[in-house]
Amino acid sequence: MGSFSIWHWLIVLLIIVLVFGTKKLRNIGADLGGAVRGFKDGMKSGTDEEKPGAQQQVTSGRTIEGEAKKESQTKA
Repeated sequence: MGSFSIWHWLIVLLIIVLVFGTKKLRNIGADLGGAVRGFKDGMKSGTDEEKPGAQQQVTSGRTIEGEAKKESQTKA
């Protein structure tokens, strides 16, 4: 009752191919590969932004004081 032999896996693979067809399996494989590639690219870009050598905007620490006035809307 341990693991399946190679013949069991070949029969299962044959049944899957017969049920889904090779075209649909190819499309599923391409979609899965694209998702994995997109995930890897996302992880790379996420780590690039967090690196200390990356370009970051530095503020000088100055405070600018001022008042904000609401502009009135009148028809002329």
